[in-house]
Amino acid sequence: MINIIKQSDSISPRSNSVASGRFITVEGGEGAGKTTQIAFMRDALQRRGLPVVLTREPGGTALGEEIRTLLLSHHHEGMALTTETLLMFAARAEHLERVIRPVLAAGHWVLCDRFTDATYAYQGGGRGLSLEQIATLENWVQGDLRPDLTLLLDVPVEIGLERAARRSTADRFEREEKAFFERVRATYLQRAQQHPDRYRRVDAARPIAQVQAEVELLLAEWLERR
Repeated sequence: MINIIKQSDSISPRSNSVASGRFITVEGGEGAGKTTQIAFMRDALQRRGLPVVLTREPGGTALGEEIRTLLLSHHHEGMALTTETLLMFAARAEHLERVIRPVLAAGHWVLCDRFTDATYAYQGGGRGLSLEQIATLENWVQGDLRPDLTLLLDVPVEIGLERAARRSTADRFEREEKAFFERVRATYLQRAQQHPDRYRRVDAARPIAQVQAEVELLLAEWLERR
């Protein structure tokens, strides 16, 4: 279940000091099993007594979900890349203001299905937008806020697309050519190499139980060091 925070909702912070919560993101291409694994991670964290808010991008707020519909809908096949990217960051700005920052400031944990790494992968790697332009928007919208941990569920494109086709009707992104998703995957793997301090790659082509076992082990190891 995704926690959609409305503008009228409030989360009381513990103090005005630096946030004591943690920010975990889950990334991956189509058919990587993010929905299944992120629910598993939420349950694993809650079993440890950690207060967790599960959310997603684009989305996470009432306005963000409306933007998500615009981005994924087939009604806007000709959307300009600049428009698409700015809509992603508009939804992200609202998400940060209404959900992520307040939750972290309250000492709770945020578990997010995709974040800015997805923009680098899809709009950058997939569509060819300058990574420097994305970085400029990232710094403007997020300041110095970055995920504490990013779990990359990595799966070969052929397997991922086959899974996605069985799951539901393809959205605007899922209808792209295979080469698009190869570039997306390559960018994710490149970012994992560039940010080894926060990235953990998991082979998501394996059966769910095996993936969950590794996810649980990685979480346990990371929690011991936090």
